This record gives sequence, structure tokens and C-alpha cells, in this order.
Amino acid sequence: MNILLIGDIFGKGGRRLLRHTLPGVVDRERVDLTIANVENASRGLGVSREAAQEMKKAGVQVMTSGNHVWKRPGAAELLEEEPFLVRPANYPPHVPGKGSVVWESNLGVRVGILNLMGRVFMDPMDCPFRVGEEHISRLRADGVRLIIVDFHAEATSEKLALAWYLDGKVTAVVGTHTHVQTADERILPQGTGYITDAGMTGGQDSVIGVKPKPAIDSFLTGVHQRLEPSTKNLALKGVLVSVCEKSGKCIGIKRISKFFDHQGT
Repeated sequence: MNILLIGDIFGKGGRRLLRHTLPGVVDRERVDLTIANVENASRGLGVSREAAQEMKKAGVQVMTSGNHVWKRPGAAELLEEEPFLVRPANYPPHVPGKGSVVWESNLGVRVGILNLMGRVFMDPMDCPFRVGEEHISRLRADGVRLIIVDFHAEATSEKLALAWYLDGKVTAVVGTHTHVQTADERILPQGTGYITDAGMTGGQDSVIGVKPKPAIDSFLTGVHQRLEPSTKNLALKGVLVSVCEKSGKCIGIKRISKFFDHQGT
């Protein structure tokens, strides 16, 4: 069984790319379940209900998020009402939404999707190691063998540490948040697939998604600039995880990098 995890979808360019590119990737790679991080899908900051529905129509079945998911009006209601959208599980218990979900793949296999957020160089948060293990125990008690973790974190050390901690307990740990696809995909000794960052789906001629000039001006002056999503050189970035349905282990992992065009504004 093949599970596709799409790196952070950024703005309208990333959503447009999904419409044009995702169906072909799903067919070519024989994808049975598509997961995407969508916390930057609306103008590069947050996700609206309309954008979520657009991505669902494009073929995304489960949507993970991170610290920016709250940036749009109605975010709390969206997280409460939409079963396919999750937020990091290590927010306080009373926060709207859910941190994990069980979803049925196209083959009828139940897959647990767990969203966690890092604490290094990030906002204060509960321990992703402890909270992650609690959710994994509940998923396994429910008979779920395949568990995919989206670890939305800044530090590579924290991402690697969590992956080693969960080796053999989950099918894969896929990093998001830094928007730059890494080249360290591997299978850990106990059968957990890993990559530090799946990358960003959107304009690659950018500074992690936004047009370069205002980002550069912000660094040069120290004054906050209005940042706008780039739609130039669009590419879909992610990782394809091949899994054994019986054991729940990862048996293959490869990067996906699909460029759409070199035009845009």
C-alpha cells in the first residue's frame, strides 16, 4: 500500500498545483491514501473552509496542520466540524479540534494519522514525545496497525530524536514546517520510515513560499514587510511511503518533486 504525504501547501499557487498535478501523481504512484499539511494554504497563513474544500476536491483525503492553522477566522469551527482536518495533538486538551484521526484508505485499510508539533524554537507546547506515545497507544488499542506522524517542527535534532523514539511504534515520521525538502529519507532499523522535511508545495522561486523582495527587505531593515505568496516555478513536494499492511512497517520511502511550470506572478 502506498501513502502520499504532501509537504506544506502554500497559498493559491499550491492549491492550483494540486488541481493540475495531484491526480497524475496518484495514478502514476498508485497512491492509496493522500495526506497533506495545509496550515499555509490560504494566502500563506492558515486555512479557510473554502480552501480546505478545494483541496479535498483535488484529492487530499486527510489534512494536517501546525502553528499557523489558527490564523484564519473560523479556524476553531473548521477544526471541530471537519473530520479530515487535524491539528497538533500536543496543544492543551481544551483546544478545539483533534490531534489524530483514523482514516480508511482506498483499499479499505484503516490508517492512523497523528499530528504533533515541536518545542525547539517554537511556541510553548506539551511534550510531543509523551503526547505522541499516548495517542499511539490509543490507536493501537483500537486495532490500527498503520500510523503516520506529521511532525511539524523547526529543529532537525528534535525531528530525528522523535523518529528514533518512535522507531518500530509507527509506520513513518514525516517532518514539515521548514518548507525545504531534505534528502535524508530512510527506513530506521525497526521499520519506521523517516524524512526530516517533506518540502513545500507552491512557488519555489521564493523565500520559503513568499516573494523574495519583501522577505529580503525585512532582513535588511529589521522592519516587518507585507509578505505575499509566490506563484513562480510551482512544484509539488512530498514523500511516498510504501507500507506492509500486516506488520505496519515501512518497506519503501522516496521523495516526490513534481514541477508544474516556470510561469506565474
